[in-house]
Amino acid sequence: MLSWMAWTWPTAAVFIGIFSAIGILVMLEIRNPGGDERQGILGLTTTRGDRLFLTCLGTSYIFLAWIGLFGMPLWMPLGLAILWGIICFWKV
Repeated sequence: MLSWMAWTWPTAAVFIGIFSAIGILVMLEIRNPGGDERQGILGLTTTRGDRLFLTCLGTSYIFLAWIGLFGMPLWMPLGLAILWGIICFWKV
């Protein structure tokens, strides 16, 4: 199924997760329009989409820094990325 682009299942899982998150945001926006604006700890007014973008960007940096500094395995940066996502949607 994934051989046409030489993808691996973990790569496909990342993209499935990103597209699922975008789909959930679309459903939330249809159900509750307006973006759920909040004032974050940095003084920025953010919407759900902004917080998702910050989460994805921070997660990428966490994984890249971990691979550059420590290499494999990637269980610890996965935990850090999940914690970062919770912080972004809760506080930022």
